[in-house]
Amino acid sequence: MFPIEVKTLARLLVDEARQKSLRIVTAESCTGGLVAGAICAVAGASDVFERGFVTYSNRAKQELLGVPGDLIADMGAVSEPVARMMAEGALENSNAHIAVAITGVAGPGGGTRLKPVGLVHIATARTNQALRHREELFDQPTREGVQLAAVQAALQALRDRLE
Repeated sequence: MFPIEVKTLARLLVDEARQKSLRIVTAESCTGGLVAGAICAVAGASDVFERGFVTYSNRAKQELLGVPGDLIADMGAVSEPVARMMAEGALENSNAHIAVAITGVAGPGGGTRLKPVGLVHIATARTNQALRHREELFDQPTREGVQLAAVQAALQALRDRLE
């Protein structure tokens, strides 16, 4: 179902999180649950995967993760502040230790000059640590390519938080 690179990262993430007794939560928009799916495709993922939020609509981001509607209206759903709030909200609304949030423009339409297709914001939160954010611009020819690149980046971002 997933490319070998994604499967490998997911397996490493699950193994490393298990060794540290850490639980993971995801909050996804443009990836539509693919990060959670990649993690859950690993045997034994139930040891570390707490839950996943697929918050594709702005209303879902508000209702499930507590992202303020004013923030979305002012900055747009595809923005660093929204990604950060999504990660914080996922952590606060779960029993996990580490959260990843993804929001972006997967395409093929919907891009603008300021927010082109392939722009993805990934934020991670860990209990009692500072939030981290990274902005990516994935130069992929298809929606699936952007989504898979975002999944891979999100899995690596989660692994980076296990330190």
